[in-house]
Amino acid sequence: MRKIFHFDSPPGPYVADAAVLCCFDHRISLAVRKFLKKQGIERPDMVIVAGGAKTLASPRNPFEQDFILEQVRMSIRLHQTDRVLVMSHSDCATYGGLAHFKGDREAEASHHRNELLRAKELLSATFANISVEPYFVKFDGVWQLNEAGRPEAAEQSDNDAAIRKHA
Repeated sequence: MRKIFHFDSPPGPYVADAAVLCCFDHRISLAVRKFLKKQGIERPDMVIVAGGAKTLASPRNPFEQDFILEQVRMSIRLHQTDRVLVMSHSDCATYGGLAHFKGDREAEASHHRNELLRAKELLSATFANISVEPYFVKFDGVWQLNEAGRPEAAEQSDNDAAIRKHA
């Protein structure tokens, strides 16, 4: 082997701030990274797969769901994770994109809300001692489902006052 890139990274063990399940769609990757930083999540255990929350809520096969649950289990065991953020996003190709909802953004958001709640229920039932936070990433921000299951903006303004608007 020959070294082709140098960086300094702390080699010691760490405690993860959260496990984060999200889609690998490049269009949302910057928003997710910035959102995590804004939330104070500096050491996430990232589980990045096509569809994100879909892999738990409506997997294509049992292996997919088992794989994601095992990744969360490993994050809990190896890095003492006690918080999981589960995400889906607008125009996700694994759901057929916005076209699957005939361009109806409200129908799309409603579908994702149900998917995120199913994913949250599965994670909460499987892992009793973790908090699970569902988020829907749109192209104008990140939306957190509130207690009633409705999305609310999860970003904060420059003066750190929470922005609250409904999708």
